[in-house]
Amino acid sequence: MRLLVTGAAGFIGSTFLRVALEARPDDELVVLDKLTYAGRRENLAGIEDRIEFVHGAIEDRELVHKTMAGCQAVVNFAAESHVDRSIADQDVFARAHVIGTSVLLDAARDHGVTRYLQVSTDEVYGSIEEGSFTETSPLNPSSPYSATKAGGDLLVSAHAHTYGLEAVICRGSNNYGPRQYPEKLIPLCVLNALAGDSLPVYGDGRQVRNWLYVEDFARAIHLVLQEGASGEVYNVGGPDEVENIEVVKRIVELTGAGERLIEYVRDRPGHDRRYSLSSGKVRALGWEPLTHFAAGLERTVDWYRDNEWWWSPIRSGEYREYYERQYGRSLTG
Repeated sequence: MRLLVTGAAGFIGSTFLRVALEARPDDELVVLDKLTYAGRRENLAGIEDRIEFVHGAIEDRELVHKTMAGCQAVVNFAAESHVDRSIADQDVFARAHVIGTSVLLDAARDHGVTRYLQVSTDEVYGSIEEGSFTETSPLNPSSPYSATKAGGDLLVSAHAHTYGLEAVICRGSNNYGPRQYPEKLIPLCVLNALAGDSLPVYGDGRQVRNWLYVEDFARAIHLVLQEGASGEVYNVGGPDEVENIEVVKRIVELTGAGERLIEYVRDRPGHDRRYSLSSGKVRALGWEPLTHFAAGLERTVDWYRDNEWWWSPIRSGEYREYYERQYGRSLTG
């Protein structure tokens, strides 16, 4: 199979490439990536000679058609993924999640793609006080990020229903693991703890997240690509729910930093309180998470500690300016 994977120089996409190459080494993988601040060549280290890389955006209709020619399947990871950035500037999110998805879907139909998989998020459902969202739960996004992701999902469903496109959607809960850009809670706090910087916690820190190790999500996506029923949505939730403040305290323990570094900061506007996904449908295909949060977090901390070559350029570039705007203070390390 010749497979087009968009956004695969990012955190989850690059993990998926490794899972796919191990599972089906004879497949041809074509990567289309814009290489934004979070899409980095460094994420492809060790596998670059096993993929075909094309630099560009999914909104570029001519390039998408040229790149998709000859591909039997498409997996779309291309996204702007940070809620805080969407609150500051929603336009780039709308272009990537709605316009970009529309371009990909049109090209998939034109080229006779036999399977299209859209990678999405639990945030399209909004917040839930108790219980878990299922695939039939109504969409109720709370941020520009999740609203535009929901828009892309609805386009995928419409193309499956109206045009008969063989399309599926995978919605994952909060991913974590190696190679995640440090604007997100876990890598931000790990690197800050290692450098002796404060660990910012929004509000009271009691927000609950359903944590999913990135390799587990990548395996689920690969399984749904092969076995999922056309037109269906598959939720992929992690095995553990943990409050944000408990996550930060565990990072403090694993890095040897002191809890004095924890700093409560003004909460994010419209911050969802709790996410939780029911994963019954994807489990019925034979998937199950292999990594519980305690082990996955320890593995993640070890990776960042051992791979300064990967994160050091980030903390000396645009990220420093973003961090100062977001938190009102500079990084020391």
